[in-house]
Amino acid sequence: MKERRAFIALLGGTAAAWSLAARAQQLAMPSIGYIGATSPSVYAHLNAAFVRGLKESGLVEGQNVAIEYRWAEGYYDRMPLLVEDLIRRKVSVIAAVGGTPSALAAKAATTTIPIVFAIGVDPVKFGLVQNFNRPGGNITGVVLYTGLLGAKRLALLRELVPTAEKVAILANPDSPVSEPELKDMQAAAGATGHELHVVTASSNSSLESAFTKLAELQPGAIIVGADTFFYGRRETIVTAVARLGIPAIYELREFVAAGGLMSYGASLTGGYHQAGIYVGKIVKGEKPADLPVIQPTKFELVINRKTAKALGLTVPLALQVSADEVIE
Repeated sequence: MKERRAFIALLGGTAAAWSLAARAQQLAMPSIGYIGATSPSVYAHLNAAFVRGLKESGLVEGQNVAIEYRWAEGYYDRMPLLVEDLIRRKVSVIAAVGGTPSALAAKAATTTIPIVFAIGVDPVKFGLVQNFNRPGGNITGVVLYTGLLGAKRLALLRELVPTAEKVAILANPDSPVSEPELKDMQAAAGATGHELHVVTASSNSSLESAFTKLAELQPGAIIVGADTFFYGRRETIVTAVARLGIPAIYELREFVAAGGLMSYGASLTGGYHQAGIYVGKIVKGEKPADLPVIQPTKFELVINRKTAKALGLTVPLALQVSADEVIE
């Protein structure tokens, strides 16, 4: 009986030791601060791509790395507060994948914690890195150029809808991407003779007002600007555009998958995957300054033929052939 009590006591002591060891291991686990632009449900497939990138570096969430998720719900003024909170929690790396606003907020807040961004603009022009090959400092990442393809999107619209002389641009005035994108399109419109009208939205209520203005304006085509706020509300936007019955082009494939007419841009899923790989490398000991900024190797043209048919449009054969994907 005495031996049995001693054995139980030993088991209890061992269990307690295991518990303490497990807790110590959990406390020692590196943590990643993740800044999302909108909400986890909207970005689920992108988060999955990010986590896949981490796994390529041998990091598995909950096993040997923790992820502190923070969501801005599409409001850029929340980004600095989210970054400050992550810094207080002493994260090992900040994944500023909530677009350019999250990268700028992270860079302004710390010069010591490594930062990996996923953005749509030139990071050198925005002061995020010194150059692409040797970023310098504590920040590197992936650039998708989604905000610098406005002229190309305008040209694609002209090819599909040659009669659309009046074109509306839906832009977010709070986005740092908006100004260079609009300049790019205005310069292109000057060469093609398009009449451009800018309609702005930066909140749910202003988005409703923007579509009221678009209905009054009745443009021949719409360009939806490259913006994380719009991306997070892509189904709402695609549905509203469909009600207007106006052809529109978007920045990313996901809009077309939701029923939009056409998109031209890099793969956002691929960008998040690459960001996850870089975060994993940094957690493993590599320095951001030594990791070149990753640029896209191709841009995807995606066309929804069903939507084109509903709009009474015939997609030119040349455009179909050049498309990377045609959704039926």
